[in-house]
Amino acid sequence: EPRLIGGRLSSGKIVFPMPTGDAARDVETYPLSRKGTLWSWTRQDFQPKEPFDGPEPFEPYLLGYVELPGEVIVETRIVEAALEDLKLCMPMEFVVAPFDARRATYAFRPEKRS
Repeated sequence: EPRLIGGRLSSGKIVFPMPTGDAARDVETYPLSRKGTLWSWTRQDFQPKEPFDGPEPFEPYLLGYVELPGEVIVETRIVEAALEDLKLCMPMEFVVAPFDARRATYAFRPEKRS
């Protein structure tokens, strides 16, 4: 299953994204949990400033922070939900989501119950 890769610092702290270049020295790769809880959210209703490199025409999207318990809080797109569906601490799960016609990105969605 796909997952986000963070880093574990020599202090034991987990970070995301994984540092690069000289900052990555002595940092171990760390596969992050696929499940977490919604910590905060908003809806992006206006197109970001240039250079905007996203789907055209622009469509509003949900953006939030998902806490991966004992690891880190990840800034992420939220998919498969409406703003009014979101609740503080609701269970969320990692997914790979379309970004535009050519690319995919990571996102979280409300956890689907089996």
